[in-house]
Amino acid sequence: MRLEPFAMERMQSTYENQVDFNLSESGVHPLRLGELVDDTASRDALLAEGLRYTQSNGTVPLRASIAALYAGATPNHIQVTNGGSEANYITTWNLVEPGDEVVMMVPNYMQTWGLTRAFGATVKEWPLVNSGSRWSVDADALAHIVSPRTRLIIICNPNNPTGVRIEADDLDRIAAIAARHGSWILSDEIYRGAERDARETPTIWGRSDRAIVTSGLSKAYGLPGLRIGWAVGPPALIASLWSYHDYTTISPGALSDCLARRALEPARRARILARTRGILNQNFPVIAAWLDAHGGLFSYAPPDAGAIVYARYHHPINSTELVTRLRQEKSVLIVPGDHFGMDGHLRIGFGDEPTYLRAGLSRVAELIADLGLRIAG
Repeated sequence: MRLEPFAMERMQSTYENQVDFNLSESGVHPLRLGELVDDTASRDALLAEGLRYTQSNGTVPLRASIAALYAGATPNHIQVTNGGSEANYITTWNLVEPGDEVVMMVPNYMQTWGLTRAFGATVKEWPLVNSGSRWSVDADALAHIVSPRTRLIIICNPNNPTGVRIEADDLDRIAAIAARHGSWILSDEIYRGAERDARETPTIWGRSDRAIVTSGLSKAYGLPGLRIGWAVGPPALIASLWSYHDYTTISPGALSDCLARRALEPARRARILARTRGILNQNFPVIAAWLDAHGGLFSYAPPDAGAIVYARYHHPINSTELVTRLRQEKSVLIVPGDHFGMDGHLRIGFGDEPTYLRAGLSRVAELIADLGLRIAG
């Protein structure tokens, strides 16, 4: 198996801790340990936690807490992983064989695009539609793309990088199209819970007996350092994923499992998600005003969820060239549209502290002025 470079993650891994302003991150400013373990009893319990191998598919209490988020699910429907990325990895590794066909919503988080190609599949792209004010799915187009050879349909809801929320009617249509051909659906729902309007995104769970959800604590919860993710699926598939997990990281870390259980306590979970929404609603007007102030250089559809804006810029400079100059000359990191197969776009994160965001955007404005970027005539 030969893996293609994962361009966005390689860029972020290399530079995100070297720049003055990292606006490539799609989550909110992370919680501190003291905010999660905020009383004497819980701190004592954490300090008493044994640094052992935990239950390798996640402890039963943690899997029960995750299962409670998905109607009808039990701990046997849950595989805990080290981050949502590992959940995506073991799912595609398990399902995809050489010669299979995979249909993938684009733009999208490109991990599964690279993995399915490495596992020998042919990837057929299913583009979102941009009306100018909103991104949306085209279920009729999906019906024409999916075939009897389609092993897997990959969606991301809420979507990365656009932030659009896919509604229940569209999910039902996706599920019906998959059912006609016996295809599996992999729905990456890592941003579910990070909706600006507090209306939780519908899930693919329960709409198909071949639906798999991947998610985790990194984005909506502001807990990326715990590296806790999960896959939700039929028990037989989950049992198979567990055996694949034996070949990767074996088990979650003991402290991460313990802290994840705490984060998912219903009342605490509600407070964490409220914090996330507060950050998004405080910061989105900042970046929206900044984009709007550039005389039509940018156009964008406001995101429903996530701390990201996917903005099109109206100038012929290549997005990777623009982002590279921004990093080298202004010490700011953002994601070029090239990393989603869409030049002429930028994904800008707005989940950090407002003062940090404003300062980072000010550096971007400096480069725009230095380069003389204006609307292409």
